[in-house]
Amino acid sequence: MHLPSEAQLVRIFVGEAARFEGKPLYEAIVQLARTKGIAGATVVRGIMGFGADSRMHTAKILRLSEDLPMVIEIVDKPERIEALLPELDGMIKEGLVTVENVNVFAYRYSKNDE
Repeated sequence: MHLPSEAQLVRIFVGEAARFEGKPLYEAIVQLARTKGIAGATVVRGIMGFGADSRMHTAKILRLSEDLPMVIEIVDKPERIEALLPELDGMIKEGLVTVENVNVFAYRYSKNDE
């Protein structure tokens, strides 16, 4: 797949405990992106954060949280991102979704890694 130099990045902030149809929300989002042929998606687990409710979520040893922050990043062409947003809206009950324009410097893969 070839990405144009001008693309969009969707960044989704949710809790690790968030669910969609019985599975972790972050996993459901990445699987949706893959089935839609999106260029790429990555999930990053945070060690500390808070959201709209101002409740602190942390991975400190003395206070292990089972609801750490999760950030899902998705990059693709603007028209593909726009088509994905309504589906994401139906999946995300709590969280933050941002969309920003990005410049893609490189998007490469090796056929040998398959």
